[in-house]
Amino acid sequence: MDIRQQFLDFFQSKGHKLVPSSPLVPDDATLMFTNAGMVQFKNIFTGEAPIPNPPRATSSQTCLRAGGKHNDLDNVGYTARHHTLFEMLGNFSFADYFKEDAIAYAWEFITSSKYLALPIEKLWVTVHDSDDEAEEIWSRHISPDRIIRFGDADNFWQMGDTGPCGPCSEIFYDQGEENFNSPEDKMGGEGDRFLEIWNLVFMQYERDESGTLNPLPKPSIDTGMGLERVVAIKEGVLNNYHSSLFIPFLNKIGEMVGTPYNYEASNSASYRVIADHLRSCSFLLAQGVNFDKEGRGYVLRRIMRRAIRHGYLLGLREPFMYKLVDTLVDVMGEQYDYLLKRAEAIKTSMKTEEERFFDTIEAGIKLFNEELEKTDNIFDGEVAFKLYDTFGFPLDLTQDMLREKNIALDIEAFDKKMETQKAQSKANWKGTGDASTTGDFKALKEKFGENEFVGYETKQITATVLALLDSEFKEVDTVNGSGWVLLDKTPFYAESGGQIGDRGELLGRCKVVDTKKFLDMNMSQVEGDLSIGDRVEALVDSSRAEIEKHHSATHLLHAGLRAILGEHIAQAGSLNDDKRLRFDFSHPKAMTKEEIKAVEAWVNDKVSRAIPRETKIMSIDEAKNSGAMALFGEKYGDEVRVVSMGDVSVELCGGTHIDNTSEIGLFMITKESGVSAGVRRIEAICGNSAIKVVGNLRDELDEIKTELKNQNSIAGINRLKDEIKTLKTELKTALNSTKKELSTIEINGVTVIVDEVDTGDIKELIDEAKNRYPNIAIMLFQKKGNKVLIACGSKNTPIKAGNWIKEIAPILGGGGGGRPDFAQAGGKDASKIDEAKERALGYLKDNL
Repeated sequence: MDIRQQFLDFFQSKGHKLVPSSPLVPDDATLMFTNAGMVQFKNIFTGEAPIPNPPRATSSQTCLRAGGKHNDLDNVGYTARHHTLFEMLGNFSFADYFKEDAIAYAWEFITSSKYLALPIEKLWVTVHDSDDEAEEIWSRHISPDRIIRFGDADNFWQMGDTGPCGPCSEIFYDQGEENFNSPEDKMGGEGDRFLEIWNLVFMQYERDESGTLNPLPKPSIDTGMGLERVVAIKEGVLNNYHSSLFIPFLNKIGEMVGTPYNYEASNSASYRVIADHLRSCSFLLAQGVNFDKEGRGYVLRRIMRRAIRHGYLLGLREPFMYKLVDTLVDVMGEQYDYLLKRAEAIKTSMKTEEERFFDTIEAGIKLFNEELEKTDNIFDGEVAFKLYDTFGFPLDLTQDMLREKNIALDIEAFDKKMETQKAQSKANWKGTGDASTTGDFKALKEKFGENEFVGYETKQITATVLALLDSEFKEVDTVNGSGWVLLDKTPFYAESGGQIGDRGELLGRCKVVDTKKFLDMNMSQVEGDLSIGDRVEALVDSSRAEIEKHHSATHLLHAGLRAILGEHIAQAGSLNDDKRLRFDFSHPKAMTKEEIKAVEAWVNDKVSRAIPRETKIMSIDEAKNSGAMALFGEKYGDEVRVVSMGDVSVELCGGTHIDNTSEIGLFMITKESGVSAGVRRIEAICGNSAIKVVGNLRDELDEIKTELKNQNSIAGINRLKDEIKTLKTELKTALNSTKKELSTIEINGVTVIVDEVDTGDIKELIDEAKNRYPNIAIMLFQKKGNKVLIACGSKNTPIKAGNWIKEIAPILGGGGGGRPDFAQAGGKDASKIDEAKERALGYLKDNL
């Protein structure tokens, strides 16, 4: 029984539009991760975006709760129902149907023999203690003695301190007194007997800043049902982890460990932690989040390292998480096909992160256990910091380990250490919110809809000014200076998919300095004078041609990387402007010079073949079936543009491109670097930018030839190197001819030299002395301006050179160190050389 598909089919039959699961990284500046099904509809519920058509939707949304207000990480593995990643089935009404239909739909799906067919005698319902209407509606479906009222803490939902809110109604499933019979196993208790499976939120109020609840003229519905819980119920198990969604992982882990999963075993929680964390880590990696030191990437690292530590507890001593990815693809790959497409990249990133942590985990656990032996009640915060800073133990991992021992952490000491060393413990992440949350865009969208983009066909058109916004994005009748214009049709491409927004002019009226998209409306930023209703001649400037060269080159680069490095390559970000391109991609290590040259040559080969660019409009399913690459997180409509250059590059893309690859001209990779763990970046140029760089390189080469006085620059450089080598030899001969004879003394049978020299290489002088004498301790000083070079050596003596020099260098205001047989240091105070020599001899007399 495919409960997910049944749910979606049921609500589609009720007129709901099926909406795909949105990315775990939301388009919302206030959230780190998507934590509920309603997140992608938030702007509709708040009124910032217009109501769609149809005004009802359904989805199966992947959600992640591992940080901030909604953080289930501590409970994962230790309870039957907590997960970092889970799927929320939801149906939504945007000022359309309300309580009566929402309750009827829920009841039908849960009890009908065509769908879940849950026994009515097992079902209970809660409503808000003020919601007489919901109780009356429910009483038409279920016995009134199974409807229970609760207060705000349990049955009232709000998005924030102000805004849309309302009472909610929750549906519970009774798992049986025979299975759960503690004092908390009651409706409203903390036990597991009564399991919440569906929450229906009735958004009927707007809370203002004074706290007053004002009825909404058109209330809405937001519901959420936990897929994992319902699957467990239907399969007759009392623990989510014992359902078909998790058992394959537990069995595979058992194979790796050599001991099958056993719920009664003391270490069974570790199996469940790994199974859960595999899902969340894999989905985050598949969607472009990478291991990092901060932000979302650091949350990913925390989850991953928590799983690794539980693997360590099970006896695993080498990377293992990446070996579970194929099992995940078998379980969830059909619903989320990008897991299969990104499987190899996920494995590579996981294995690299596992190797890093396995390098330090043993030493870290040793330090933890040593400190634990000294700890009575509170664990030293400075040791926790060392675990974090030196051994890579996230703070909450250490806290997790302490929680198992019922020991608290001195968090103040940890925070103080973090502050003094200026380390980053708090995520410095940025959301993706923009001006659309504050501007008058909703009003424009409702009045005019989406304007027509004609820039694929032409770069110049006569258009009408439909609306104007000032620099604060508020509607105005005229713009005198800087503002934004909405044209009825526009040739200006709005920044999207890595391609920057077009520039140009409204001829004779104003300059266009940028173009962006707000609620799917293409709007251009202008500087000049303009009024609503004006007829204008809109012209895109010549920079578009160079932007298109770089954008098409990016497509070829993507294909070239996959051809040279492998199919695991996936785009992680891009930028295309008129002077350069930047392409971020998943890859576990730096590219070699040979690989960079090979990719560059591959792209230039395709440029030289003069391959025509072709664009086709097709359905999203047709596009994917054709092999076109789609970027995760991009929002595609029912119909998409597929841009192809022969069969070498086929991608879904809404950007503008050249007509033939030959227009790209010379393609040059200028830099390859790392962005974060598992993500590399290539910067490159083509077109006019490449021509300019080649010209500059030619000028530089001519200048080098002139300076070398040789038309063959390599030959000229080799000649200079030979001359330098000859001069060095002559200098060495001259220095040796004036070399000072070092004075020696003997202490307890050991030859001792402590002296100052004016010239020569003091390391070389020490080596010569060590070759001359069978056992020797030598320290030499040499002035270099106001500073001092110090070096010492020891051969067949109890003196350790590194320790010796650490005693002497501070006298000269310096420091250094080295091996037992040789050490060197620097000093800042040459006036104290005599004192240093005297102390050096004293050290030898005390230690020989």
